[in-house]
Amino acid sequence: MEELLQIGLGLFGGLALFLYGMSLMSSNLQDAAGERMRAILAAVTKNPVVGVLAGALATAVLQSSSATTVMTIGFVAAGLMNLRQAIPIIMGANIGTTITAQIIAFKLSDYVLGIVLTGFVVMQLGRQGQLKFIGTAIFGFGLLFLGIDTMGAVMKPLATNPVFTDLIAQVAGVPVLGVVVGTVMTLVVQSSSATIAVLQNFAATPGPDGASIIGLEGAIPILLGDNLGTTITALLAAVGQSRDAKRLALSHCIFNLSGCLLFVGLIGPFASVVAAIPPTGAEVEVIARQIANAHTLFNVSMTVLWLPCVSLMVRLVMAVLPEKPLRPRNPLADGSLAHEAPLAPDAAAA
Repeated sequence: MEELLQIGLGLFGGLALFLYGMSLMSSNLQDAAGERMRAILAAVTKNPVVGVLAGALATAVLQSSSATTVMTIGFVAAGLMNLRQAIPIIMGANIGTTITAQIIAFKLSDYVLGIVLTGFVVMQLGRQGQLKFIGTAIFGFGLLFLGIDTMGAVMKPLATNPVFTDLIAQVAGVPVLGVVVGTVMTLVVQSSSATIAVLQNFAATPGPDGASIIGLEGAIPILLGDNLGTTITALLAAVGQSRDAKRLALSHCIFNLSGCLLFVGLIGPFASVVAAIPPTGAEVEVIARQIANAHTLFNVSMTVLWLPCVSLMVRLVMAVLPEKPLRPRNPLADGSLAHEAPLAPDAAAA
């Protein structure tokens, strides 16, 4: 019981460190470069490819697809951008958010405390302005990896627990169940980057046979669920916004849901393609990078498939969320008859 308590505290404590570090890094990068990213998004042309590149760039710089999504929904709600311009930006944001997984795949354990120290020193040197934002972002980046290391350390005992390994084997053998697990995890944590980081760390834990405890084919369905769960951010941001803003959020859901349905039936071939991408070696050593590559490949593939069909996506979301019919005017309801001019004396006499 005590061991389970320590594992739970370590896992959730490490997750809290990761989320706090991610929040620090993202918010301070937004303070440092947010206005530039807003200008880039606001100036995007009608060229869908430019929209994808703008969305990917903004998300890679801000390290938050949620920030890019919320900004884009805000532009649509304000009438500064139409659906045809905004949908490619959301697609690009999905690609840009995979940069986080790629960064996490680097093994920076030996440098974590140095990164934290560097960020702290820069924070102290720059009491305000850009230097402070940059220092705090570096500090948050260090905390992010410190949280990953903490989670990794407490997961190791689970790898030898037969009950736990049997449970993981069941999840790995049923792709749909893996999708559900990934979706629920992201809905609860409200960060696909966090759940993918947990997945990368967990998959890199060796089981009793020395191989990855879950394997690439077991990790991919959870990854698909993580992508599906992240659409909740767009839906929440669209609450109370214009009809087009709600349509944009719906297009984000359709994009990820269609990809999930497509790839969940191609787990084996997809895993083979991902495994063929360098680096190669023992699975437990390279699986974190493979998961990051799968994340990137999934979003790039779906963007390539959907980008020529932006007009179809627009028609689809407009069919699901049509314009509200105008209510016929009731003159009695708005009191318009009560304010009519009184009859002229001659008319009244008649």
